[in-house]
Amino acid sequence: MTDMDYDCLVIGGGPAGLTAAIYLTRYHLSLKVIDAGKSRAGWIPCTHNHAGFPGGISGKELLARMREQAQMYGATIETARVTRLDKIEGGFMAEWGSGSVTARKVLLATGITNRRPLMDEDLHNDALARGLIRYCPICDGFEVTDKKVGVIGSGSHGVAEAVFIRGFTDDITLIAPDRAHDLSEEDKAKMKEFGIHCVDGPAEAVAAAEKCITIRTPYGEHVFESVYPALGSDTHTELAGQVGAEIAEDGTLPVDDHQRTSVPGLYAAGDVVLGLDQISHAMGEGGVAATTMRNDLAKEKPIIREHLKGNSIR
Repeated sequence: MTDMDYDCLVIGGGPAGLTAAIYLTRYHLSLKVIDAGKSRAGWIPCTHNHAGFPGGISGKELLARMREQAQMYGATIETARVTRLDKIEGGFMAEWGSGSVTARKVLLATGITNRRPLMDEDLHNDALARGLIRYCPICDGFEVTDKKVGVIGSGSHGVAEAVFIRGFTDDITLIAPDRAHDLSEEDKAKMKEFGIHCVDGPAEAVAAAEKCITIRTPYGEHVFESVYPALGSDTHTELAGQVGAEIAEDGTLPVDDHQRTSVPGLYAAGDVVLGLDQISHAMGEGGVAATTMRNDLAKEKPIIREHLKGNSIR
């Protein structure tokens, strides 16, 4: 077998990638993590939905703890964005701006990017930090219980998001992002059934006070205590495409029950795979992927721990 720099390469340093890194290093495998530093988990000001932290924990702190844990067991973590992935004899080669590395197995934990609403970037980041802009009602719908909520979106996706949030509050307005709403008769009936208000766009967030955010439309300004963009997302499957992996019609990366992609030796976990888009779910997939990688490596060459002579206490 051709010599490789590492047994395993993890591309992406979010909850899925770092969980896999912890597992893989504890399997005594050599490992490198390349992380572009863009994990969506880092956006979370404070999550109360992650088990084990009853007082909540920020996304940045959670990722920092996971990085520390992986490095404690020997993982090498580098901040960079991998721009090229090639299949080579015995494994893969990944390249980024300042270097390259080879590995026998690769895990893609590259995630997705939420599409942002029209608003100034600094305003967006400030509003996000204070919970005025939220992206995941599964994670934090509880926090908007009985509050005035706006949903920026349209079509069946926007309606579905508004209906989901209706389980937390009875004051919801669905605002079209860029033009008049284009809703089917079924969606209109659903809006009426659930008592969801409807406003045509285009919509732009223009101001954020301490406890509210203002959305401007051609029909006036609307003030909410939180706003959920329901504009979809972009899945980061470019590297998978470079090595010929199958990509689903919805843009996600299909895997089997053990997180294997259609390319032997290439695995995927987290939001890049169709799933729940939750930290706990991503962590679970990271653990499954890491164990599969270890077992697949062991099929190629047995993984046997050699006892070091003179290292025993007698």
